[in-house]
Amino acid sequence: MAKTVDLELKKVQICGVYCFQHILVVGKEHYKSRMVVTQKAFIELQQKMLETTHKLKMADVQIDGLKRSIQHAQLTDKEISSLDPDTRTYESVGRMFILTDVVEVREHLQKKAENWSDKIKTLENNKSYLERSLKDSENNIREMVQQKKDAAEGN
Repeated sequence: MAKTVDLELKKVQICGVYCFQHILVVGKEHYKSRMVVTQKAFIELQQKMLETTHKLKMADVQIDGLKRSIQHAQLTDKEISSLDPDTRTYESVGRMFILTDVVEVREHLQKKAENWSDKIKTLENNKSYLERSLKDSENNIREMVQQKKDAAEGN
């Protein structure tokens, strides 16, 4: 019985770069194993998409929390700014409160707000990366489905 040998060109992503890989396909024996590999790749892509979606939601939650903290710090600063500079103010440090000048409390609040703003920028950059990754995964799944349809139509 003669075996048919085909040379197939496959698009593979390595470290974020697409490369083309030649695959030697020998008859129908490898058809079943190719199907298993395709199913595994499909499942892995779905899992990656779920993880990426989860990370995106977590980033949104963190950004919302940081925005609320910034707003809280700004409101606190606004209220403290109306106080007399000689007013005794206490700032919490862990489980205790330390007597602090009004000016120093305001400086600490502003520094905290700046740090939170920097964290928001970092999270938004990470979020844009995750969105691109999600879009790439979606495109890869569409490609796989299209290839499967094309292969089914060809048989």
